[in-house]
Amino acid sequence: MLDPRPRLIASDLEGVLVPEIWIEFAKKTGIEQLRLTTRDIPNYDQLMQMRLEILQAHTLRLQDIQDVISTISPLPEAEKFVAWIRQRTQFIIVSDTFYEFAMPLMAQLGYPTIFCHSLDVDADGFITGYRLRLDKPKHKAMLAFRELRFHTLAIGDSYNDIAMLETADVSMLFDPPENVIIDNPHLPIVRNYTEARAFIQTRFLADDPVEIT
Repeated sequence: MLDPRPRLIASDLEGVLVPEIWIEFAKKTGIEQLRLTTRDIPNYDQLMQMRLEILQAHTLRLQDIQDVISTISPLPEAEKFVAWIRQRTQFIIVSDTFYEFAMPLMAQLGYPTIFCHSLDVDADGFITGYRLRLDKPKHKAMLAFRELRFHTLAIGDSYNDIAMLETADVSMLFDPPENVIIDNPHLPIVRNYTEARAFIQTRFLADDPVEIT
């Protein structure tokens, strides 16, 4: 039977639609610790405090990161994947990145709506801190979507996505690392956009959803 609720897909950004920004910045600066992401360190505050300390130690400003972001393109076929979803249902990105990082990438993806965080930047352009929209934002966003009577599907790839995925009506891990797979064996996995489209079509958009085996 067709679920009467309107449908909404919520997706993570980095690792699903665009490369990991901090990894790209690590490549540019040669600072290996900046390669660590929520795929490696589940505690987001611990991860961000480490990043801020590194930026301060190397006198790196927001503009230095934005200069690298200006060279980043979405993952191959990501724009088509987003367009495919938006032609069929509501779509929103729920990310732990920052508006100061994300907006150039949103332009390349056709300006989808994004919920993310904000940075504190001093008069000299140094990042002094960050402001979360709220505690556990991905989980609470998904709870709110369901409270608004949406039938939901969530897409993520990292530890910070798990609560969102477990709260959605339907969910999938998108090409996650092995450690995330091992720790979350109950979550379905897709490896590319072709598999993701098939999963969405059969498990979420179809009138009579079927299991993919």
